[in-house]
Amino acid sequence: MNDRLNVRALSKRFATSEGCFDALTDISFRVAPGEFVACVGASGCGKSTLLRIIAGLESLSSGEVLVDDHPILGPDRDRAMVFQDYSLYPWLTVLENIRFSLRLTANRRAHTLGDAHGAAERSMLLLELMGLTHVRDAYPHTLSGGMRQRVAIARALLTKPHILLMDEPFGALDAQTREVMHDLILHLLALERLTILFVTHDVEEAVYLADRVIVLAPGPGHVDSIWPIGQPPALERTQDLKRSPGFLAMEGKILARIRATSGLQSDIAVLHRLTGQIDRRAAS
Repeated sequence: MNDRLNVRALSKRFATSEGCFDALTDISFRVAPGEFVACVGASGCGKSTLLRIIAGLESLSSGEVLVDDHPILGPDRDRAMVFQDYSLYPWLTVLENIRFSLRLTANRRAHTLGDAHGAAERSMLLLELMGLTHVRDAYPHTLSGGMRQRVAIARALLTKPHILLMDEPFGALDAQTREVMHDLILHLLALERLTILFVTHDVEEAVYLADRVIVLAPGPGHVDSIWPIGQPPALERTQDLKRSPGFLAMEGKILARIRATSGLQSDIAVLHRLTGQIDRRAAS
């Protein structure tokens, strides 16, 4: 089976007024059709930059990114991106936001009336799937954060992209809403057979959702390690899984790897030494 996404020796160098610096270097990995891959790592390791390059929103300096064996040349409907800040249009209703991409394609020569009807039907299906039917005519400012993110995901899925790119989509949500969104994504994964590349700071979230977790390390950003997770199929996962010994062990190993590659381990050691010194002074 061909890879859905193939990242080969990707590097990114930024030029600034103070000189050039490497944000990413020699990034290589593959994602199979229908696979969910999460990227984690300390701040500054280039997770969001990597996602923007794959989306076609940022150029790479060297290497290549292939989608279904074709190099990316910029943004395209085969990739859709969901951001943390929802990026909804406040003057459009929920349904109009979901259907916004129809406006962009309506004047294309290859776009037919049948395409428009099919997309309109799909938008109604996505409304129902996301539990948004009752707010279809509402405006974004009247919705909760979780509902806004559901609208953003539905809009991204309207064109049936080959790859869904998600950049910390649940980072701004409260814990309970985040859990609901986790289970919603797992159901979408099963029903839509999505291929997802997911960036997050939350290791528990990554282990619960992903088939594999990629740990990126900083200085410049590079692949430190890749962890097969081995969780049950998407529809068989429940929140209780997060309390199982195997889950906690995997989460702990990945957290330890992030700490080891980010310098946090040495910072903690310094804190322990300082605490010991304070305790000794207090005892004397």
